[in-house]
Amino acid sequence: MPDTSVSPALANEALDVVELTRDLIRCQSVTPVEGGALQLLERTLGPRGFSLERMDFSQDGTPDVSNLYARVGKGGRHFCFAGHSDVVPAGDLSAWTVGPFGAEINQGVLFGRGAVDMKGGIAAFCVAASEFLAARGRDFGGSISLLITGDEEGPSINGTVKMMKKLAQRGETIDACVVGEPSSAERFGDMMKIGRRGSVNIDLIVRGTQGHVAYPHQVDNPIHRLSRMIAALIDTPIDNGSTHFQPTSLQWTNVDVGNSADNVAPGTLRARFNSRFNDLWTSEKLIAEFRRRLDAASAAVGGSGGYEMKARVSGESFYTAPGELSNLIAGAVREVTGLDPELSTTGGTSDARFIRSYCPVVEFGLVSQTIHKVDERSTVADLQALAKVYRLMLDRYFA
Repeated sequence: MPDTSVSPALANEALDVVELTRDLIRCQSVTPVEGGALQLLERTLGPRGFSLERMDFSQDGTPDVSNLYARVGKGGRHFCFAGHSDVVPAGDLSAWTVGPFGAEINQGVLFGRGAVDMKGGIAAFCVAASEFLAARGRDFGGSISLLITGDEEGPSINGTVKMMKKLAQRGETIDACVVGEPSSAERFGDMMKIGRRGSVNIDLIVRGTQGHVAYPHQVDNPIHRLSRMIAALIDTPIDNGSTHFQPTSLQWTNVDVGNSADNVAPGTLRARFNSRFNDLWTSEKLIAEFRRRLDAASAAVGGSGGYEMKARVSGESFYTAPGELSNLIAGAVREVTGLDPELSTTGGTSDARFIRSYCPVVEFGLVSQTIHKVDERSTVADLQALAKVYRLMLDRYFA
């Protein structure tokens, strides 16, 4: 267990959001490697009054993952910031303008893997919470926690989902949570995420009869069968969207017949598609709709072929109804930036999908345009503004 004793000197020493972000970027915490990022946060948060708990999890077939839960306060309203210290690989190092883990600043812009997704967000809420405690003390009548996983960019099996379950099992409740994901679209403060679409991956094996292309009457080509199946899924929209969500989308991501010959029709193919679905569907109902359409298309082709389907669900769709939490964020953003953030459910999945069953959760953070890209970056000004927004949120939540 890390030393959580409070050092008076450090407890009142101001944290700099830019320097903390730079220090975190220098920790090469590519999923599932901890890379020193959580150790750095322990050294930062412990002396400032947080009790620290490592929540490390294992499961057969998945990498072991280190996670950190930091909390101050034992009662009252409980506000949680959540995020992930792991990052995606840097990719082609020669394509980067600067080293991906060098955390260099050039003309007011901080470069580095994780600058936006999402070590900048972690640094901002660590600074905001530390400043709040320095001003109000530990006996402010409530609780603040920081839930930080090392498994968001990976399988997401040994991270937030198990942390939340562990907290619930011991009776620890959270009243509101902000995930520091980069939610802003083009300008800092222009968007927050009040929900996310669900995601399901479908793997297909389509079977036919292999044969010589010159004897089509002896062939049942699974590619032809798949073409009907594709049309059945994409020609008619799945839905037209809902109040808070875009229409459900479907994209084919892979088709493979493993055939290098020009004069042979294959007997089997493998294909995959992904669907991002809105709150009109559960994954179970949507998968049943896919199967209904595929069955009809396969039957229309006739012949002896058929298909097998396997579904993998990454998460269900969800949203947090506009109210206290979104108003809290919007008010702080408006004061710092002058903008009224759009309430959105666009984008990919996040760990908010694991938190939403326990408490209201909204995502708000930096501009997302460079996440997972070469030369990932954030302006220094945006990092400083994010820390101010988070601090205002705490001040008002515990007013």
